[in-house]
Amino acid sequence: MTVRVRKLGNLRRLGEVVVALAFVSLSAVQDADAQVGHDWPMFRGTPTQEGISKTRLSDTLQVRWKFELEEAVTATAAIVGGVVYIGAEDGYVYALKLADGSLIWKYQAGEIIKAPPTVLDGVLYVGNDEGVMHAIDAKSGRRKWTFATDGEIISGVNYQGDRLVFGSYDGAVYCLSKINGTLLWRFETEGRVHSTPAVADGHVLVAGCDEYLRVLRLSDGKEVSKASMNSVTGASPAIVASRAIIGTYDAHVYGIEWKSGQVVWEFHDTEREFPIMSSVAVADGAVYFGGRDKRIRALDAETGKQRWVFVTKGRIDSSPVVVGRRLFVGSTDGILYALETKSGKVVWSFDSGAPFSASPAVADGALVIGNEDGVVYCFSARTKTGR
Repeated sequence: MTVRVRKLGNLRRLGEVVVALAFVSLSAVQDADAQVGHDWPMFRGTPTQEGISKTRLSDTLQVRWKFELEEAVTATAAIVGGVVYIGAEDGYVYALKLADGSLIWKYQAGEIIKAPPTVLDGVLYVGNDEGVMHAIDAKSGRRKWTFATDGEIISGVNYQGDRLVFGSYDGAVYCLSKINGTLLWRFETEGRVHSTPAVADGHVLVAGCDEYLRVLRLSDGKEVSKASMNSVTGASPAIVASRAIIGTYDAHVYGIEWKSGQVVWEFHDTEREFPIMSSVAVADGAVYFGGRDKRIRALDAETGKQRWVFVTKGRIDSSPVVVGRRLFVGSTDGILYALETKSGKVVWSFDSGAPFSASPAVADGALVIGNEDGVVYCFSARTKTGR
């Protein structure tokens, strides 16, 4: 296992980065412990994609309800205003009551849905395997508009102001008007874009199959900087202060100063060279992620050095979510795990009997995740008879 730390040219600048990371990470954890009832409107929870939920979960989670479908669920859910929104490989988007799992509406998107939905100002946005982005009224389930790309859409939608951004397998990053779906700009990368872009400070950070982390201006789509990762990636970047953190298909994780494109550190376990499809969570000065080597790892966010590793019985494409001092993540061994963020010790688990490749969504004291048998589970402190 190797960790390379690349020195910044200015020690004062490095000190400022350390302070910023510590402040932001500590604040995030304190918020997670202190606040209840926040929504989970998009993949990774927020535009910066740190994978932190600002809610509380019971120490003794139980199945509140389950909703069974005929096809696999590999997309991550959104939870907004007491409603769960989730797409499935049967080509439908479902709106379910968070309280009991009852169906509110379902929307036929025409093709398989693997992309996570984003819910913003009463509208749900989700792409499908046909390459069509759908805007759906979140209350009624009726179509508002569609926008066609030339490739499959696995990417979720991110946003800032009235602008929506996402990637497509046609190799482009798109920016659309939130109002009517009008194309504002299109940026051509050199490969398919699987991941969900991150958004911060008027910039879009996107990575894909061209082996670069690119930074684009949200206003006009012009490239500001790029960093070589020497590998394709299907993972989405997380942004913490001036740093972006992302894993790649060749088993590296990078810490990158995103405004300059400078790689600060890289993590690589030379004995376990399996792809990383899991997007990182970053909290309390640590980076958490899973890999196809069946490992869940914690790294130091400042140096990239490994803090702990936990071994499951299946590969991990699911992206972890930090809730207080616990980390929740699914595995293809069929188990949803809760680990202590400090030690990696298992404090709770649930065996669904079918692989989890979707990521957890956490809001209002509940966790929602679907598995590849097509079962959507809701966990909370209490148990109610559901579907």
